[in-house]
Amino acid sequence: MNDGPRSPTGLRPTPDAATARPAAASGADRRTVVGGLGTLLSLGVALAIAAGWHLTQGTSSVGLGDLLAATVGGETGAAGAAREILLGSRLPRLAAGIAVGFALGVAGALFQSLARNALASPDTLAVTAGAYFAVSAVAAFGLGVPLWASGVVAFIGGLLAAGLVLGLAGGAGSSTTRLVLAGSVVAMALQSATAAVLIGFQQETTGLFAWGSGSLSQLGLTAFGQAAPVVVGATAVALLLARRLDLLGLGDDTAGALGVPVRATRAVGTVLAVLLTAAAVTLAGPIGFVGLCAPAVTRMSARFVPALHRHAVLVPAAGLVGALTVVAADGVVRALLGADRAGQVPTGVATTLVGAVLLVVLARRVRDSGPTRRPPGSRMGPQGRRRYWTVLAVVGATAAGTGLLGLLAGNTWLLTGDIALWLTGEGSPVVRFALDERAPRVAAALAAGGALALSGSLVQATCRNPLAEPGILGITGGAGLAAVVVVTGGVGGVGGNAMMIAAATGGALAAFGLVYSVAWRGGLHTDRLVLVGVGVWYAATALTTYLLVRSNPWDTPKIYTWLSGTTYGRSWTQVVPVVLALLVALPVALAARRELDLLAIDEDTPRIVGVGLERTRLLVLALAAALAALSVTAIGVVGFVGLVAPHAARALVGGRHARIIPAAVLLGAVLLGLADIVGRTVVAPAQLPAGLAVALIGAPYFVYLLARSRA
Repeated sequence: MNDGPRSPTGLRPTPDAATARPAAASGADRRTVVGGLGTLLSLGVALAIAAGWHLTQGTSSVGLGDLLAATVGGETGAAGAAREILLGSRLPRLAAGIAVGFALGVAGALFQSLARNALASPDTLAVTAGAYFAVSAVAAFGLGVPLWASGVVAFIGGLLAAGLVLGLAGGAGSSTTRLVLAGSVVAMALQSATAAVLIGFQQETTGLFAWGSGSLSQLGLTAFGQAAPVVVGATAVALLLARRLDLLGLGDDTAGALGVPVRATRAVGTVLAVLLTAAAVTLAGPIGFVGLCAPAVTRMSARFVPALHRHAVLVPAAGLVGALTVVAADGVVRALLGADRAGQVPTGVATTLVGAVLLVVLARRVRDSGPTRRPPGSRMGPQGRRRYWTVLAVVGATAAGTGLLGLLAGNTWLLTGDIALWLTGEGSPVVRFALDERAPRVAAALAAGGALALSGSLVQATCRNPLAEPGILGITGGAGLAAVVVVTGGVGGVGGNAMMIAAATGGALAAFGLVYSVAWRGGLHTDRLVLVGVGVWYAATALTTYLLVRSNPWDTPKIYTWLSGTTYGRSWTQVVPVVLALLVALPVALAARRELDLLAIDEDTPRIVGVGLERTRLLVLALAAALAALSVTAIGVVGFVGLVAPHAARALVGGRHARIIPAAVLLGAVLLGLADIVGRTVVAPAQLPAGLAVALIGAPYFVYLLARSRA
């Protein structure tokens, strides 16, 4: 006779045994709650300690004891003076740092959860760029608005940018890859538009550029008082979404089956993150990296603190980590440099350096950053041979036509007969002068565009990541930083083209070596490589900004123009190294076409067929680094070409690198050549840097690729 289920010992289960599973689950929940509260309390204590130390940093000799005495002392004498310093300067700066860091940390956590991608942040999803552009445009055109209205302007700019990103990606329920790709495109275009505004108002460039790097300097607690309720309210609503966000991490289908309104959750979460970012930008300018670093560091710590897997703990913890990062970074800079000298360093530079180091250290533990890494168009089957040769002929003819148009176009338009006379050493002095100036810049644009496109093709194939390009691996950032050191006289005041080439090449290779060596951990994981590259890229950008802000204010527009990518004033000595590098690298890349095809598939296939995965990957990335470095010496820091040209080539000729490489090189030359023409004709006699024009030209085509890939 069966009297019921028995325990493993053969006895009937007791009431305690029957409830063992629920009791165990309840105990686990209690431990999670206790662990979460303990984590938040620990972070709060750490922030309080950092805040107390931060209050002691300033231009006066007032210390912590004086400040404590001022809180209970009178309104006159030493206590009154200390009280004025506390309330007028130090406390507003500290309050701004806490509010900005907390807002960006929470916003980044929301974006990463909604996109399920470690690279998602207010920066990579264009929210910061949209808010910055809106505020900068209002300030640059002299439209005076109160602080609360500036917050509204920033929110509208960020929300419009986020709406555009979501529209391009296919809505709030879009895939991770599409969302981040669309965000990167919109961010590049908005950053270029902002840079154009700054360059167009040269007398205001220094102040706008410094503000654009983030500053905690405050005139009182008024701004904090207006921003704090927004930050607290948005965070409270985000906590109400915690359970939905937990389930959303299981996947859209699973979350929907469990009753989560996926699209509504993404829409509300996006609005909250935009609101938090706008509040931070309004209060202190766009302080970079915190929205990417703070939640990434918090998530990576979940392996030690399991409670961080739950958004009820993760969201406030990311905010506290963000606040701690901002306050600690600002305090360290003021302590090391002194308050007077530290005033010349934008707060965003310090937070970026600190956050970059933290992300690079913890990125070595990363396992995955997203479910898919194949770029749009890479799944396309092989195209016919006739189509390939037709496309190549058309693109080649377009490149030749672009070069010819570049020689003809300018403030003074020439004729083809003028070019023929110039080639024979004849023609009027005006024609000879114009072509002597135009020919090197046209050659620089075509050669550097081809080099950047080839570099981007190699990087994308190696990393199998649609966001991968020379910039995101720190290569162009390292080259730009080294070149700016030379331009600003940081190396014994020595300049010159030879020094520029050597410095940029060395900087790019050093950045690449640093990224590769740090990312290596018993092998090279492509997600880890990209995260480390992002950290090095941000660090190089922060140091470049620091050098720019400290340079002669009258030289700032010139240097900033070079950092935006310019072909103005090029000489043949700057063009020849890029041409030679391209002539050497192109045959090498074509010879390695089979290895590149295999690298673009997965990690296992190259090993199965006998390809030395790590050796091949190292050689390919080193070649990409050298190409990017030499392009920087010729035209400055230009983005977007290495991202869009390989995508366009892949969409036109298929996924085989024997076809992608020639098409991408020609498309890169066309893209940068057209950007040079547009930059010196549409606003003639003034000139728009080619790097800004290329983003404005390339963004619409990349948008077309995103729309086409929806099918």
